[in-house]
Formats: sequence, structure tokens, C-alpha cells
Amino acid sequence: MEASYVDLADATHLEFDYMRWLRIVLRAAGARRVLHIGGGACALARALAAVDPGGRQEVCEVDADVLSVAREHLGLRRAPGLRVRHAEGRAHVAAQPDQSWDAIVIDAFVGARVPPRLVTAEAMTDAARVAPLTLVNVVDNRSARDVRAVASALALAYPVVWTLGQRTGNAIVAGCATARAADLARIAALAAADASPARLTPPARFAQMIASTSPLRDNLAHESSGHP
Repeated sequence: MEASYVDLADATHLEFDYMRWLRIVLRAAGARRVLHIGGGACALARALAAVDPGGRQEVCEVDADVLSVAREHLGLRRAPGLRVRHAEGRAHVAAQPDQSWDAIVIDAFVGARVPPRLVTAEAMTDAARVAPLTLVNVVDNRSARDVRAVASALALAYPVVWTLGQRTGNAIVAGCATARAADLARIAALAAADASPARLTPPARFAQMIASTSPLRDNLAHESSGHP
């Protein structure tokens, strides 16, 4: 699976469409302090730090080999406004002070799925304690089963939940403390104009879509992960 793409000549270039969508949302929200759970080659964090070195991008990556490859082959270096940590995402979020970040971005996968322990109702409640905006990158098909499961967990933690994406493939599931109509309209317009256009499903409509969906809980995530 393609996991990272970095333009060594232009750190602001984001080849993957979903990363451009994430950047659109973060910019519209004015998020300068962003905690990234799942790093890969840190393409998004590096792109954000390149244009805002006075901001704060912190990447939490659980796989030391991934960070080693990024440093040896994909140009990952120390840079103003960028910090990279080798740590497990759920535990790292739990260690953060209340409201210490503007946004959390969860872009972590085992195969094609987000690790369940990162997107349970309890995990999302903790994320809401730390930041007023959480964005989760989910890969799904037309059934949108995973998208709806993640959204239902976010809906227990945030009053406003919406999605940005296409009918299949990557979708950004967003939970936020507030959402002005103008902000969502701006995000929708910018995403629609992207090289890979994305559609925003607004909060009211999405609430109807997830009304009968039960969020994943920690006890079930523990069982499905197969971890002791």
C-alpha cells in the first residue's frame, strides 16, 4: 500500500488527496498547534511547518522502522515548528494537558484500517479534552461502515460531526466543538475545487446517517485487536 509521498524539493507539496483535504480543514479552523497520531514520513506535518514555522506540529509514530526509513530516505530532518516522537498514539494523547492543542489528526493504520483503540468512544472523549477539533482519516467502501463507526464515537465527544471525502477510498471524519456555517461552506468550496474533488456531508445530514450506529467501546476494541 502507498503510505507516504514526499517531494524533497518542495515540502509544501502534498501528493495524496486526503492530506490536501486535511490541510484545507486545518487552515480553515486556524489550527496552528496540531498533534498528529500516525506519522509515516510526516508529509502533512512537514508541509504545515514549512509555511508556519512559528506553529507547532508534533508527530507521534509507533513504528520506529517507519521513522528510520523517513530519516534515511525521505528527508525527515529537524525543522522549526516540527517535533517527531516515537510513541503509541492513545497513550500520548492521554498524557496531554487539557486543551493543549488546536487539533488532533489521526492518520494511523494497520493494513487498511485505523487501529480500533484509537477511535473508540473513550479515545474520542479524551481527544475532545485535549483539542476542540479531531480529524480521522478512514479508508472505506460504499457501505461507509468504518466511517459511520468512527463518526458515532466522535459524536459522543463533540457536538458537531461531519465528513469530507468521496464515495469510496479516503474520507476525513471531523468532530469539532463548534462550526460556523461560513467555515463549512468555505471548506466545502475549497475541497470541491481540489484536483481530487471531495464532498462535504454536513452535520445535520450526517447525524441522520449515524443515528442507528453504535460506537466502538474500549472493551470491544481490546477483544478485536487480539492484544493481551
